[in-house]
Amino acid sequence: MPMDDPTTPPMHPIPSGTRDVLPDEMRELRAITGRMLDVFTARGYGEVATPALEYESTLAVAGPGARPAYQLFDEAGEVLVLRSDMTVPIARVAATRFGSAEPPLRFCYLAHAYRGVRPQRGQSREFLQAGIELIGAPSPDGTAEALAVLCETLDAVGLERYRVGVGDVSLYPALLDAVGVSPAARAPLLHELETRDFAGLEREIAGLGLGPADARSLLRVPQLRGGPGVLDEAAGLAGASLDGMRAVVGLLDPQVADRVIVDLGLVRSLDYYTGAVFEVYDPALGVPLGGGGRYDDLLGRFGRPLPAAGFALAAERVHIALAAEEAARE
Repeated sequence: MPMDDPTTPPMHPIPSGTRDVLPDEMRELRAITGRMLDVFTARGYGEVATPALEYESTLAVAGPGARPAYQLFDEAGEVLVLRSDMTVPIARVAATRFGSAEPPLRFCYLAHAYRGVRPQRGQSREFLQAGIELIGAPSPDGTAEALAVLCETLDAVGLERYRVGVGDVSLYPALLDAVGVSPAARAPLLHELETRDFAGLEREIAGLGLGPADARSLLRVPQLRGGPGVLDEAAGLAGASLDGMRAVVGLLDPQVADRVIVDLGLVRSLDYYTGAVFEVYDPALGVPLGGGGRYDDLLGRFGRPLPAAGFALAAERVHIALAAEEAARE
């Protein structure tokens, strides 16, 4: 029987979906996140930190889409969870610690979040997020401010090729209302929309028994994507449902508007989004660098109804995109 080589160090694996960050990369990440925080604070956003652990009942108010994956029990038998994002904890802070503060409230953060993944897909369980939450500023002005800060942040770290997809999660439900699709029949359509499976969406629409014009509207509108002219192209299909997006786009400074892709099929998986949503793309990655949107109902679940919007950027993904851009420029 062969003997173990005493000079070979033992293997001590770390959980799948996690990784060690070594000094060179850590230094670069600190430089990137430092520039992000500089933009946030210059814009009047105060940095906050919240516990990585929250009571399960606290985060449950955000709905099933935000349900954390990792649970444990404290000494009193209470269920604790690792936060899956920072929006819900900051909504709690705003409602409970700033209950009488005059809005708008502006918060920023740099923190780790934790999500359950399927290891074979190579996704992260633990990731570093930098972001803002703008609380008490309704759309369109609040949404336009969030998008402006987002683009200013990405410019500050040195990204040049990024684009920001902007949609509205209320658009497709409004279309379904207009053609009389019952709530019970909507889940399959919304699932196909979320996964961007337009062949599946067409199949689900065909099963509804709608007239040709209504079926065409439900299939065509979410496939429209491009510059602001997309809103004019969709006007005959979606009508007043586009007014909110049109108002936001109309407020954007030219340098921000040039970065925006209007995407009428964009939705996000978290249940607390209520209106405008956005995602950041870069050619270097096949996944978004971050995203955000409006969550006008979430603060009310914590006892202080206020409109709100925000975004989060995945620092490691921004780092990868920046490195790829810099390599391409050499």
